[in-house]
Parts: sequence; structure tokens; C-alpha cells
Amino acid sequence: MAFLLRHLVRIAAQKIASDPQMREKAAKAARVVAKEASQIAREEDRALAAGRAVRRVLDRFQGDR
Repeated sequence: MAFLLRHLVRIAAQKIASDPQMREKAAKAARVVAKEASQIAREEDRALAAGRAVRRVLDRFQGDR
């Protein structure tokens, strides 16, 4: 399983590195993830904050909010 995940990450990294538009999207996604992680770290109840962050991501994927 770890080999498969490692292989998928390598393929994704190669595609991102070869396409300037994908690099920009990956950088934007990394900034959003870092912002969410820092927000979770500041909260007293980190599990609740992490659940809320996951819900926000799922809502964005579904286009609800």
C-alpha cells in the first residue's frame, strides 16, 4: 500500500512540476492547507476544529458554499 501511495505522489509531483498552471494551483492549495492547519493549531479543541475544516473542504467540493 505504501508503495502505491508513494508512486502516486511521485506521478503527481512530476505532473505539477512540468505544468506552470498546475504549479500555481498546487501552491495555492498548499497555502490554504497551511492556513487551515494554523487555525486548527490555535483552537483549544483541535479535533472539533479539524472536523470543521474537513466539512468546509467537502462543502467546497460539492459547491454548497
